[in-house]
Amino acid sequence: MVRTILGGLLGGFALYITGFIFWGTPLGALAFHRADPQAGANLQAAMAQALNPTGTGVYIVPDPATAQGTVLFGKGPVAQIFYNSGGFPVTDGSALIGGFVLALAVGVVIALALRFTAADFGSRARVVLLFALAGALWLHVGQAVFNHAPWGYILYKALSDFVGLAVAGLVAAKLMEPRTAASPAADTLH
Repeated sequence: MVRTILGGLLGGFALYITGFIFWGTPLGALAFHRADPQAGANLQAAMAQALNPTGTGVYIVPDPATAQGTVLFGKGPVAQIFYNSGGFPVTDGSALIGGFVLALAVGVVIALALRFTAADFGSRARVVLLFALAGALWLHVGQAVFNHAPWGYILYKALSDFVGLAVAGLVAAKLMEPRTAASPAADTLH
C-alpha cells in the first residue's frame, strides 16, 4: 500500500508538472484567440454592466430560455461566459497551491484504482491509457460536440488532460511494480 500511495503522489506531481507545461508556459497561448485590446476593454465594461447584478457564474449569451433568446441564439453570435465579478491575479498563488493539492489527490485516486483493478504494469498501463482517453473525449470533446465549443481550445484541453492523466497513471503504475530480481531460469527460452 505504501508503494501505491507513493506512486500516486509522484503521479500527481507528474500531472501537475504536465499541466504547467501545457498551460503555464507559452504553449498555453495555442488554445486561445486574442481580442484587440480596445475590444477586450469594451467587452469587459459590457460584462461589468450587464452581469454584475447577478454576479459570478457561467452565462449563456443570449439566454435561450425565452422565445426572443432562442431566436437570437439561432442567429448568433453566442457565447458561454465563465464570469468572475471580482477578478484575480493572472498567476494566482492560491490557485497554484490548490491545484497542486488537487493533482496529488487525483494521483492517489488513480493509483488506488490501479491497485484494485490490475495486477501488472502492462495491464495497468492499458487501463490508464484507455481511461485517460475516455475521460478526455467525454469531458472535453463532448463540449465541442454538444455545446458547439471552439474545437481548437477543446482539442488542446483534451490533449493536455489526456497526457497529464496518462503520465500520472503510468508513473503510479511503474512505481507500484514490485522490485524482484529476475531469476536466470526466467530468462531462458525453452
